[in-house]
Parts: sequence; C-alpha cells; structure tokens
Amino acid sequence: MSRIYPDARENPRLLVQVRRQPVKGGLARCLLVPAGRGPRSLGGGGADGKPPTDVVMEPLKFILRTEGLTRVVAGHAIVDGISIEVPQGDVLAIVGPSGSGKSSFLRLLDRLDEPTDGTVYLDGRDYRTIPPRELRCRVGMVLQTAFLFPGTVADNVRFGPTQRGDAMPDRDVATLLDQVGLSGFGSRSVDNLSGGESQRVSLARALANDPAVLLLDEPTSALDDESKRDVEALIANVVRSRRLTCVVVTHDVAQAERIARRLMVIQAGRLKRIGPLDEVLRAEGMG
Repeated sequence: MSRIYPDARENPRLLVQVRRQPVKGGLARCLLVPAGRGPRSLGGGGADGKPPTDVVMEPLKFILRTEGLTRVVAGHAIVDGISIEVPQGDVLAIVGPSGSGKSSFLRLLDRLDEPTDGTVYLDGRDYRTIPPRELRCRVGMVLQTAFLFPGTVADNVRFGPTQRGDAMPDRDVATLLDQVGLSGFGSRSVDNLSGGESQRVSLARALANDPAVLLLDEPTSALDDESKRDVEALIANVVRSRRLTCVVVTHDVAQAERIARRLMVIQAGRLKRIGPLDEVLRAEGMG
C-alpha cells in the first residue's frame, strides 16, 4: 500500500512515497528517504496484531519539471520564469484570470511554442534534446477545440503511429475507441460527429501514441453541460487506468475540484501558488 507522506507535500525536496512491507521482529520502523538522501528512522511500532511492517518513504519521481520557463512576445513576458515539478501520476489543474498565460504555459510544455528562456525536463531529460516527433509521442495534447483531419475516425486515431511508420491494427483502434466511449465509430466520417464525440476522438488520437504526459487545454469549454460532465468522467477514468500524468488548463474552478489533485494559479504570466488542491483553494479564497 502506498500513500504520500502528508508533512512533505509542499516541499519538492521532501516529496516521498510510503511503502509498507513485512519485516522480521516485533517492531515496525518508519524510514524517511528525502530526495537525494539516504533513509532515516522515524520510529514506530506495530500493535494492531498485523505482521510487522516497515514504512519506507521514497522520493517521488518527477516526470515533468520546468526551470525558469519564460516566453517573451513583443517585449512582454507572457510566461515569466515559472519553475514547477509534477510527480508521475499527478493530475495538476492550472487556473487564473483570462489572459494570465495558462494556455501559453501549456503550449511551452509540448514545445508547440519555443521558450525564450528556461526549459522543460521530461523524465529528467531536457526536452530540447528530444526529437520533435518523439516529444509529440511522449507528451500528448488535447486542445480546446478538436481539430480533426479529414477522413474517418479510425484515420485520425491512427495518425500518430502512421507518422512513425507503425501500423495500428483495426483491433487496437477498436479497443482505444471502446476506452473513450466510441465503440463502432471507426468507419464514421469526422464530418458527422458532435462536439463531445470530436473531443473523444481527439483524446483517442493522443492516447494512440501511448504518452507519458497528457496536456489538456480547456477540453470541455466548447461543450454543453451534459457533454462536459461525460468528457470529465472519461478523462478521469483514462488518466487513472493508464496512470498518466496530466496537466489541465481550465477557467472553471469547480471542474478543477472534480478532476485534479493539485492546483496551480498563474497571474500575469507568473506562478502565484501551487500545491494540494484544497490548500490552494483555501489560500486563494476559492473554496
């Protein structure tokens, strides 16, 4: 059984995981392993009649990290020196006023726009050293409006693998469409899809590349309330089942509460606050 050690959540250097494992003897010891350091005992004992265990605190793996990420356009910093770390499997929502730089920051994470300064590390690797085609596979993105290519739903789902020279069998397309709630849609023309269905195809196309990180830019803002909730539930299920790391931009704080674990607030291109969702909501007076 694993959990995040609560006292360490706010300090990236102390972010840890807890693993319980059987040990010999009649005591259980708690070991804290901060990032880059060896374990130390926190004490503890087992008096619940269960087999003695060690509680081992291990550093979380940061799959995504930005370092002074900046983009300047016409002399104005639309993203200004943002440094964050996103643990593997995390769901981070980004909120802020209109024009604050939320979507601009997200586009920098996938290198759709080029940073003026700073960089992004994907699984510890500077993304400037990753070939663009590989980067697009490892970091999937779903935009506010689904931009689909002419043709069938299956054509769109296969787009990424086809660009890499990989064949995607019909059964794999069908399985992926099942996962996003579009069973039997493979042969349909994209011209005959609703807004919600188009967003599902866009999500399936991103997932076809088997990404490590999924970026979502206002993925439900153009949908009606029923479709919005359906897509939210789909995103939550896909992220959980695939253990994806997800960063989602939204103007809707209530939506962030429904789908995210952590919350990041951007104001005037700068990072204002980041942390566990409930704590940021209280600090910002949003809860």
